[in-house]
Amino acid sequence: MSQPTITEQLDEPRVARESGRKKIEWAREHMPIMTAIAEEFNAEQPLDGEVVAMAMHVEAKTAVLTEVLAEAGAEVAITGCNPLSTHDDVSAALDANDAITSYAKRGVDDDAYYAAIEATLDHEPTVTVDDGGDLVMAIHEDYPELIDSIVGGCEETTTGVHRLRAMDEDGELKYPMFAVNDTPMKRLFDNVHGTGEASLSSIAMTTNLSFAGKTVVVSGYGYCGRGVAKKAAGQNAHVVVTEVEPRRALEAHMEGYEVCPMDEAAAKGDIFVTTTGNRDVIVKEHFERMSDGVVLANAGHFNVEIDLDALDDLAVSREEVRDGVEEFKLDDGRRINVLADGRLVNLAAPVALGHPVEVMDQSFGIQAVSVREMVENTDEYGAGVHEVPDELDKEVAEIKLDAEGIDIDDLSSEQAEYMDSWQHGT
Repeated sequence: MSQPTITEQLDEPRVARESGRKKIEWAREHMPIMTAIAEEFNAEQPLDGEVVAMAMHVEAKTAVLTEVLAEAGAEVAITGCNPLSTHDDVSAALDANDAITSYAKRGVDDDAYYAAIEATLDHEPTVTVDDGGDLVMAIHEDYPELIDSIVGGCEETTTGVHRLRAMDEDGELKYPMFAVNDTPMKRLFDNVHGTGEASLSSIAMTTNLSFAGKTVVVSGYGYCGRGVAKKAAGQNAHVVVTEVEPRRALEAHMEGYEVCPMDEAAAKGDIFVTTTGNRDVIVKEHFERMSDGVVLANAGHFNVEIDLDALDDLAVSREEVRDGVEEFKLDDGRRINVLADGRLVNLAAPVALGHPVEVMDQSFGIQAVSVREMVENTDEYGAGVHEVPDELDKEVAEIKLDAEGIDIDDLSSEQAEYMDSWQHGT
């Protein structure tokens, strides 16, 4: 294979492996769902003989998922789904596992990024696990000969599910994919609490600035936007929400946030966080209205939400004024600060650690049982996007409740009958 593994790219791979192993072990100690699933997978070997290709944010929590899939009997090839989200030491620790090959490296250019994706496909996968859809797109565009041997796959994030649904509607998605992002256990916890907490903590650590007393503009009020807005308000910021969908805008209004178009919000904000998954959310006319010293961050998957080309055209100079902070100075002296090159701030900023461990335990628990389901019951799923069976989502929630020592009520037989009947009246 022409693309080198992470071990072949590092000057001191042993040192990196040791550092990465510590991070993985720390994460695993705090992931009771994955621990329980790993015990089951080790005993039953549900992925024996399968080859799993993964394009994910390669950091400690993802490494736990990767190792659990390998412990289930799979050969795994993994790379990054964002050029700036890989932790090289974690990638090296994974590559030391005989059942895992890692091509992920931080800071690669576009050519190396896509070459690494292609390298995972050279392993001829039977299952794909994706975050953003790049792996699936590469298979359909450049490796269509693999499609017949792929039993199915899983997609982790909102952007990837949107891309897959668009493919499906056009009749172009040729094998089954689970929309893991759309499960309650993913949306309600990962997207809301994970994105909210991780994005704001990364912004705070990168800038060393407070949210209290500032106006935080949140673009998009889906699950991720709700989380960012809620956490910012909890840190005593004034939150302004921009939206294009009327019901979400009304929801934000009813939750107590100021709602207005970005044309107005641009002049009000101190910190801007985009969470839409769409392009050109903050553009030239918005930069022209912004105050001196504003901070722009993106919590959507791709770096297209902030129009950096337009900002560069407006700027008379640009420089890195702090690690992970690029200052664009305009001709009137105003400064606009962009974090992490407009990429996913909770993973691409230099100090970013991604979502909290406990949150990703839930999300990756869904990923793991979804991979098992796709392999064991592949005949039940035709080409296209599929919802994860609700019983799998509940299974993961029950494991989490048990780990937390939380008991809940059960429906009595009479209650169950009442809920399932149309004949019972008032």
